[in-house]
Amino acid sequence: MAPIVQCMGLTKTYGGKVALNQIYLNLERGRIIGLLGPNGSGKTTLIKIMNGLLNPTAGEILVNGHRPGIETKNSVSYLPERTYLQPGMKVVEMMQYFQDFYPDFRMERAYDMLTRLQIPPGERLKNLSKGMKEKVQLILVMSRDADLYVLDEPIAGVDPASRDYILHTIVQNYNRNATILLSTHLISDVENILDEVVFIRYGNIILQAGAEEIRRNERKSVDRFFREVFAC
Repeated sequence: MAPIVQCMGLTKTYGGKVALNQIYLNLERGRIIGLLGPNGSGKTTLIKIMNGLLNPTAGEILVNGHRPGIETKNSVSYLPERTYLQPGMKVVEMMQYFQDFYPDFRMERAYDMLTRLQIPPGERLKNLSKGMKEKVQLILVMSRDADLYVLDEPIAGVDPASRDYILHTIVQNYNRNATILLSTHLISDVENILDEVVFIRYGNIILQAGAEEIRRNERKSVDRFFREVFAC
């Protein structure tokens, strides 16, 4: 079976600045993959191209065998770094909107996660804290039976006490044949759920390896290895 994501010479430039530099990358199915790199490395640009929000300057990207567009919307569940929820809507109204828009949305799963995170479905989004809004957005994304989940900084605005549960929610509520691509700066918090990591710097892929392979060969955690590679 073909990889869920295939990048072939993928390039993106903004004026004279190169954001992605002829990337060749395959993401296999059934994996939880960390997309890791410092600010300005190209992570969000790659994610936006993957979701059809930006067009590449050169090269090609295929998601589930298609170029990003109408064909891929039903197979990709995307959590952007910034919230897109309408503040005047109730949580349950957003759930109903997702159910109407995405045939693979599972309302029962969404209600279960809301209950576990103690979020009232009848509450308006504008009355929730920033962290609670991000939890609602994550619930909406993870309640789909997608082939690819793309999560851009899913725990950045969440209090430390909630991170473990949110990561547990991610692991327990996705299609096991699907892939999760997770971009984050909080590597130490997520590395235990990662099967694989992709290191990106200055728009170049500098490493793609299994998380356990790194721990075995380098004799250190993924977080420590990342810090040494990027000298941070």
